[in-house]
Amino acid sequence: MPKIADLPEFDMADYLDNDEAVAQYLSVVLAEGDAGELADALGHIAKARGMAQIAKDSGLGREALYKALRPGTHPRFDTVNRVCEALGVRLMAVPKGAVAQPRRG
Repeated sequence: MPKIADLPEFDMADYLDNDEAVAQYLSVVLAEGDAGELADALGHIAKARGMAQIAKDSGLGREALYKALRPGTHPRFDTVNRVCEALGVRLMAVPKGAVAQPRRG
């Protein structure tokens, strides 16, 4: 039987390999309503996509991006919006209880 120390470390970024996975992950995090978790989730996604590229595409410095998306932070909306744009995702509002339908095109 393997010991816990022998198990590989879980890294969420390993599972965020397509746009649908990213959108589903963000939707779950947003539904929970925790700003710190949102920053952490965006950090996982940025890591999966390449932190340097996301920093460049968002217009943020790499160190600023790391700082803004570290666990437990509460980044400004402008930062979240710029990172989402760089990741190719859009935050949407839907009525409570409704299921968001992805926009095509």
